[in-house]
Amino acid sequence: MNIAVIGAGYVGLVTGACFAELGNQVTCVDVNEQKIQNLSQGILPIYEPGLEPMVISNMHAGRLNFVTSLSELPFDPQVIFIAVGTPSDIDGSADIKYVLEAARNIGAHIQQDCVVVDKSTVPVGMAAQVLSSIQQELKHRHLSLNVDVVSNPEFLREGAAIEDFMRPDRVIIGLDSDHAKNLMLDLYLPILRSPERIYFMNVKDAEMTKYAANAMLATRISFMNEMAVLCERMGVDIENVRIGIGSDARIGNAFLYPGCGYGGSCFPKDVRALIRMAEQYGIDAMILDAVEKRNFQQKQLLPEKIVARFGENLSGLTVGVWGLAFKPGTDDMREASSLVLIEHLIQRGACVQAYDPAAMGLAREIMPKDWFNNDQLTLVDYQYDAVKAADALVLVTEWKPFCYPDVAAMKNLMRQHIIFDGRNQYDPRHMNEAGFEYYGIGRGDVVEVGAVSSAVA
Repeated sequence: MNIAVIGAGYVGLVTGACFAELGNQVTCVDVNEQKIQNLSQGILPIYEPGLEPMVISNMHAGRLNFVTSLSELPFDPQVIFIAVGTPSDIDGSADIKYVLEAARNIGAHIQQDCVVVDKSTVPVGMAAQVLSSIQQELKHRHLSLNVDVVSNPEFLREGAAIEDFMRPDRVIIGLDSDHAKNLMLDLYLPILRSPERIYFMNVKDAEMTKYAANAMLATRISFMNEMAVLCERMGVDIENVRIGIGSDARIGNAFLYPGCGYGGSCFPKDVRALIRMAEQYGIDAMILDAVEKRNFQQKQLLPEKIVARFGENLSGLTVGVWGLAFKPGTDDMREASSLVLIEHLIQRGACVQAYDPAAMGLAREIMPKDWFNNDQLTLVDYQYDAVKAADALVLVTEWKPFCYPDVAAMKNLMRQHIIFDGRNQYDPRHMNEAGFEYYGIGRGDVVEVGAVSSAVA
């Protein structure tokens, strides 16, 4: 099948590479000339495990290429995916200007009937606006073409996007024509082999499903974070509570891990967008408002713990930070907890030494330049360089290389032996026995060095 993908960012690039891997002819279109030039040379704008070799192999096979305009397509596409960004607008609603721009470009260039697929996360009712924009351009060109607009939201986890695309647990497709249904079946059956896990519905239902799914997952995280705060005050270990409730088949373990707040490109903006949609229809989104508020407060937790231990003035202290990306498996730092933490530390006079396995290059680009003044922030090249002469280590992102640290090396390198664990990755008793003060999230039973014998298992 001949496929065009508008937008060569995270969703568009994964979508294009995976469909090319399945034998389709795919062209990704992006207005960013530098990005297209880099992609044509096999240089990717994002870090995603397995994506780079897939892109390069399909380019060499002639199934995947990159251009800056729909006018450069080497074929007339049967399917056009819109995979452009929908960032938060000033009021929190989804900014749809890039989607509408893509729709106008489609109407200005297509020469035959086609199916247009909204892969971007778009507000409910967006498909109708996309179709209207396409039809207006076709009218200006005095063309009459049959165009179906389909909603096919993505459910890709950063760090596991290839696996999620090629082995999805379900595919959501919103449409209103048999032609579009048959074409989408042709696209996805090579992946699923069976249509039972392809859920067809009307377009608005599919658009809402994406928002509702992300909001539900964000709600589970914020609920556990709130329980963690309560557990800590009451002397209860949230990790035992998590295991206890997660064993309930009605609840399950997914997204029940407390921490220092969620970030990324999806949950924060989609929760905000859903709140704004509710407001437009006169609904008070009380639960979603609470989810957003809890996540904001959770990102203040690590700075608060550090201030409680060292005092408001952190001048003269050096703090090591492990993890800058919002989650492991990606270099994405959008709304990452690390940014909130580092800003607080620098404002209070601390020097920060930070390391991340994937996000160092991006961090140098997006972090405020004044953070690097007077050596207040140093981005180090190796994991243990971050703890040299440090008064504390803060774990922000639970990358695998951080799972089993060399505590003996850390003790020799660090000036003070204090750990703030933003993801509850470490066993408090083990850290205490190794001579570290340990502070986790909701670990109400944790004791400091010298009182190890009273620690609760």
